[in-house]
Amino acid sequence: MSLLVIGSDRLDDFYVCTKAMAPERDVRAYPDVGNVADIKYALAWKAPMGSLAQFENLELIVSVGAGVDHLFTDPELPDVPIVRYVDPDLTARMVQYVVLQTLFHVRRMTEIQAQQRTKKWAFLGEAMPDEVRVGIMGIGVLGQACAKALGGLGYRLNGWSRSPKNVDGVTCFAGDDGLEPFLNQTDVLVVLLPFTPATKGILNLDLFRKLSTSGRHERLPGPVLINAGRGGLQVEADILSALDEGSLYAASLDVFETEPLPSDSPLWEHEHIVITPHNAAESANESITRYFLRQIERLENGQPLENVVDPKIGY
Repeated sequence: MSLLVIGSDRLDDFYVCTKAMAPERDVRAYPDVGNVADIKYALAWKAPMGSLAQFENLELIVSVGAGVDHLFTDPELPDVPIVRYVDPDLTARMVQYVVLQTLFHVRRMTEIQAQQRTKKWAFLGEAMPDEVRVGIMGIGVLGQACAKALGGLGYRLNGWSRSPKNVDGVTCFAGDDGLEPFLNQTDVLVVLLPFTPATKGILNLDLFRKLSTSGRHERLPGPVLINAGRGGLQVEADILSALDEGSLYAASLDVFETEPLPSDSPLWEHEHIVITPHNAAESANESITRYFLRQIERLENGQPLENVVDPKIGY
């Protein structure tokens, strides 16, 4: 009943942490796996293509992150339960990131920083929270936690999801029919969607042009994009085009089509873009390891696994 840690540039950290937290367990780190028949449980992030298929007795895969698209790119992925990582540690970090970036743009900090670079002292008007409509695409565990925090600051809240939801304090929209009305009533677009074939490239110029224009005034010059979901959701050339034409005022991007973001990407130098290195919700090694071990214990004790992925929809 061996445990395997596979993939991730934090593999060594997860291995050491798992060994320390479960000294009674046989923990192995890929590629030093020994007898592949021993492996029953895997903690994985971007595992080498086809590598998980060799473990014939595998019973469970736990994703290091909330996203699982990195697993579904593998055509040989074993047919075993997959659990995505959902934990108060991850949730708290994502809430902090979304609130930080919302405040940053509503208070026009990209312009203020530009003024600082040129030693210009000038007042810029700022919108009050109740003048700003924050729309959250992906109103699951993370989206609802972000909505609660933003609502506490006085922002008006909208939410969009694939299927209908009812969330206190949030005007909810759903499905294809609800997307355009949702966008038309959104000033700050927060994206927490999973990456699936249905969401690939959804953040494109056509979508940005449907964001609200009625909320624009000197205190909020235009719509804002905050993408802390997945890089495959966005068309980066379209983000730049939207910024240039005014369909977007500013953007905070934590995820990218190619990661790390190439040094020649024009996104780096745009004065209205904030770039972070996919660390919006980079949880502590201990939190992820604790979650991994809890899923194993639940499986062994005949209890339901938490946050099991539906392979038909990809999350």
